[in-house]
Amino acid sequence: MSFANPGYLFLLLLLVPMAAWYIYRLRQHEASLQVSSTRAMTGDSWRTYLLHVPFALRLIAVALISVALARPQLTNRWQKESTEGIDIMMALDISGTMLAEDLHPTRLEAAKQVASQFVMERPNDQIGLVVFAGESFTQCPLTTDHAVLVNLFKAVHYGMIEDGTAIGLGLANAVNRMKDSPTKSKVIILLTDGSNNRGDIDPLTAARIAQTFGIRIYAIGVGSYGQSMATMQTPYGPRRVTVNGEFDETTLKQVAQTTGGEYFRATDNNSLKLIYEQIDKLEKTKMRVREYSKRSENFYPWLVGALLCLVLDILIRHFVLRTISQ
Repeated sequence: MSFANPGYLFLLLLLVPMAAWYIYRLRQHEASLQVSSTRAMTGDSWRTYLLHVPFALRLIAVALISVALARPQLTNRWQKESTEGIDIMMALDISGTMLAEDLHPTRLEAAKQVASQFVMERPNDQIGLVVFAGESFTQCPLTTDHAVLVNLFKAVHYGMIEDGTAIGLGLANAVNRMKDSPTKSKVIILLTDGSNNRGDIDPLTAARIAQTFGIRIYAIGVGSYGQSMATMQTPYGPRRVTVNGEFDETTLKQVAQTTGGEYFRATDNNSLKLIYEQIDKLEKTKMRVREYSKRSENFYPWLVGALLCLVLDILIRHFVLRTISQ
């Protein structure tokens, strides 16, 4: 509730001198001869307890009239929101080294789990998925149906395409999928654990193409420092192999810097999750909010209450307390 004329609320201060004057008058009319009890003279008339009620009603009436003059108003508010989402294309490395177990259970599975959670927390964005190894293809085009996208994430596995690490090809494929989108904010999240060794497009060339279309690239290098073990399928069955944690971080940093993005290094599940949370904060969906309000006058109940108090005051003084005042 708000007031159209809040200055009238200062009239409530009048209640203090009114109460003080009433108390002063009562003391002026006190009898000079005081006795311990007047019960023998007046009896237990219930009307004696109403002597101060008229004055109390007048105080309440003044208070209610002051509030009514201030014009209390009820305000109904509502908001109209419009959102402008972001286009996000994820480029995921599914080469053999992504089976390394330094992230639990593997780098690939950890990347899928964290990325899926990231997708479900951005309901207003169009998000798609490109996977790459020795080649690249689109697993899911840009979509707002994130439940479908998460299911397609689950279907990603090593061996879908020829092994290798074609980072430039993966980036070029992602750029091609979003270059014609009318959305103003476009982002590629590149996740890889290797150095570019396949494809006809090198990563820096793909980054410059992305920059031309106003696309930012956030590059995530995944893998602990040192060596880790991985189980890989070979023509002779599953074999345990050693995976080196070193890869071309310099190129990944240049790719991110070229497009105005950032480079991150994820060495375990927790750091990978924190990286996605940081990207989530950097790339906020734009929201425009219009607020409307409707005011309605609400002084009538206060005015009616004041009139009732005055009427009760008159009735009590002229009918109930008449014999006492005589």
